[in-house]
Amino acid sequence: MHLFVSVPPHLAPSKLMQYIKGKTSRKLMMEFKHIQKAFWGRHIWARGYFVASSGNVTDEVIQEYIRLQETNEPKDGGENFKVTDD
Repeated sequence: MHLFVSVPPHLAPSKLMQYIKGKTSRKLMMEFKHIQKAFWGRHIWARGYFVASSGNVTDEVIQEYIRLQETNEPKDGGENFKVTDD
C-alpha cells in the first residue's frame, strides 16, 4: 500500500501512522465482523512502516512512481489478498 500525503511539519510521522492504522483498523473491524473475530486480541496492521520526505523530488515524480506500482501487479492478478465472509 502506498500513501502520498502532505502534513504540517509539527505533526510527527509516527503520530500520523498511529492515526491512519487505528482508524482504518477500526473501520475494517466495524465493516467486516468476521475480521473482528479473526483478529480478536491481535493487530491487523504490521508493527512497522516506512516514511520518507520527498526532498528534491517533485510531487509528479512520486505520483508517477505510485501509479506505476499499480501496473506491476503480481502474476496472480493481485488476487493474493481477499476479504471473505467465513
